[in-house]
Amino acid sequence: MRIVKAALLTEAVKRLCIGANRNLPPDVRECIRDFRLKETWPVAQDVLDKIIGNFELAGEKQVPICQDTGMACVFLELGADVHIEGDLNAAINEGVRQGYQEGYLRKSVVGDPLRRVNTGDNTPAMISIDFVSGDSITITVAPKGFGSENMSRIKMLRPSDGVEGVIDFVVSAVEEAGPNPCPPIVAGVGIGGTFDKAALIAKKALLRPLGTHNADPYYADLEKTLLEKINALGIGPQGFGGYTTALSVAVETLPTHIAGLPCAVNINCHVCRHAREII
Repeated sequence: MRIVKAALLTEAVKRLCIGANRNLPPDVRECIRDFRLKETWPVAQDVLDKIIGNFELAGEKQVPICQDTGMACVFLELGADVHIEGDLNAAINEGVRQGYQEGYLRKSVVGDPLRRVNTGDNTPAMISIDFVSGDSITITVAPKGFGSENMSRIKMLRPSDGVEGVIDFVVSAVEEAGPNPCPPIVAGVGIGGTFDKAALIAKKALLRPLGTHNADPYYADLEKTLLEKINALGIGPQGFGGYTTALSVAVETLPTHIAGLPCAVNINCHVCRHAREII
């Protein structure tokens, strides 16, 4: 059994909060550049040039890519042979507190959804834990801005709706969102499970490197179909028209009940931020 002091998680989460907000992952940067080469609408080309210039400047100056530095979503893959010495949740939240304070990141969390008083340190984090084999801990921090989060949708489809029902729901969710989530977007789609699990795997799908596909060819084809249909909407970068409405669509699935077909769409703006560290 490997013993890991909770303070190590605090330090890692602090670094990840700061780094994720300043440095767009390489796969996201390259995907945006690739779409810029494909884009033919002059206004869209100009917007994509500005987006590229923005994330390049943020990386160079080590400042936040976006003024909305997000709600800290923290995903842990916790090895079964690891014992955390200390309070795990408290350690993660302390890392968020320190990261948002020391990184001069905007604090955007209210402590109660209706009595809206800012917590002042961007805590609490939204924590998700998966138990895996081994003696390591993989920590992923994904600061989620709410311009895009607010445009996310979930629907309990009927089994008879089938794949066409899923396609119609996902495409209509993006069409309804329009320019609000700061396109080009990345769409995470969760199909199956229960109401809550469909939403969780949709969010986890946003962590997949852009340009990769579901290992199941059936769902890989569905991802390609969804991306084509979404980009045919003509919303374009920042809603000014053009081909580049979405950079990627990632589909994840879970087994589900015979009577249900849950489907969730978690939308992310082009600032698809996340950073990972293994302890």
